[in-house]
Amino acid sequence: MAEIIDFAEIQEARRKARAGIPERENLERAVQVMRTNLAAVAAELADAPREEQAELLTRIERLAAMIRYGMRMLGDPVPSPQVRRGLG
Repeated sequence: MAEIIDFAEIQEARRKARAGIPERENLERAVQVMRTNLAAVAAELADAPREEQAELLTRIERLAAMIRYGMRMLGDPVPSPQVRRGLG
């Protein structure tokens, strides 16, 4: 029984290794799209009326969080909160 489990684990590892390259490329593209969207929302914020600014700030926070998560998944270093705030 242990041999069957080991064989299944080996097959799963091979499948993941083969699928990993396109997944990484997709994740890199997704992070880039989110960065582009973040820049666009930041530009909107500069000219937005006061009543729209809260919603735009919420979008910025969410995009930044998703970008950090994507970078962690890619294995890229993510700055600590102190560095992001200019305290580190």
